Amino acid sequence: METLPNPIKTKLSSLIFLSRWLQAPLYVGLILAQSLYVLRFLIELWHLTTHITQIDEKDVMLAVLGLIDVVMIANLLLMVIVGGYETFVSRLNLHNHPDEPEWLSHVNAGALKVKLATALIGISSIHLLSSFIKIGTPGVSNDTIIWRVVVHLTFVVSALLLAYTDRLMVKTSLEEKTYRAKENQD
Repeated sequence: METLPNPIKTKLSSLIFLSRWLQAPLYVGLILAQSLYVLRFLIELWHLTTHITQIDEKDVMLAVLGLIDVVMIANLLLMVIVGGYETFVSRLNLHNHPDEPEWLSHVNAGALKVKLATALIGISSIHLLSSFIKIGTPGVSNDTIIWRVVVHLTFVVSALLLAYTDRLMVKTSLEEKTYRAKENQD
């Protein structure tokens, strides 16, 4: 016969589960940070627009790369906000909403980590490309470029290892489910 749950254990379990809501203000803070990135984007776009006749093609390219960088960081923030909230706090209940992101339907902690690592690689690529364009200008030494390449490659290797680990975990989970299903049939 099953014993009744201990009231203290039940209350502690409820408190621990309720603690997930402590993360909600963190996501609100990230939304505010994202709004600052929108403001930064608009300021940079205004600056580029008002000075387009006074700057050369190289500076236009660097300014556009800066805008792309801001967009990619904003995308990263969005993935963390939406995916993190959905994974760790509460469901968003967006099913059948026409604007629901495709990736949200199969987000979990492992997939979120891989997506974030991939976004970091994209951001790192923008910074690396910007460094290559600035070669020969003050502040961009060979050491700076080498370190940026090393950091970028570290991001790439880390993302590959995260993806591989996630794949192993999914494969192991599927094998366990198959094994349990076979045991239940026997």
